[in-house]
Amino acid sequence: MFLFQEPDRRKEEARIRQEGRLPPGQALTVKFPVLHYGSVPPFNPVTWNFRVWGAVEEEVTWTWEEFNQLPRTRAVMDIHCVTRWSKFDTAWEGVSVRTLLETGRIKPKPEARFVMQHAEHGFTANLPLEVLLQENFLLATHYEGEPITPEHGYPLRGVVGALREKTDLETPYLWKGAKWLRGLEFMTADRRGFWEQAGYHNRADVWKEERYG
Repeated sequence: MFLFQEPDRRKEEARIRQEGRLPPGQALTVKFPVLHYGSVPPFNPVTWNFRVWGAVEEEVTWTWEEFNQLPRTRAVMDIHCVTRWSKFDTAWEGVSVRTLLETGRIKPKPEARFVMQHAEHGFTANLPLEVLLQENFLLATHYEGEPITPEHGYPLRGVVGALREKTDLETPYLWKGAKWLRGLEFMTADRRGFWEQAGYHNRADVWKEERYG
């Protein structure tokens, strides 16, 4: 893979900044840094499942085979890590939560306002339901046309980023999409996730530089 030399990287970063796509305090990276809590968990497609529960009309559980039969979508997003790197025009494929609601596969109760992502190792990440239903949030299985690698969340991760053509969408930092995702809990009241309990900002809007609470 071609990697920018530093002068080229700075030139590309200046171009991205000129386009208004580089949030405050961020720097362009051409790599994909690996950052997570805990070890990479094993994956067994026979026993793996994905559960939806909480403030929903009916609890749903999908096996790995069933999950892969759900409607799929693709999104090209700029992703922004709270550790100050940004990666642009990243291509993701997976399942849109918005589509799952529109097709009746998930039916939140009227009072549902927030969602907790539950992942391996007990890791959690919270988001307002309105953000989870935006076009820039995806339950992703593939990155750049290939299955996500284990260190980046295989077999399934939440991913949230900025869409170039949808500048009005709220864009949280990347930690708000949990790696090794196993379920979504719909909630009537907000609860803080793992990093939020450790002092990170609860909303985490990249354009407002909401890094820490």
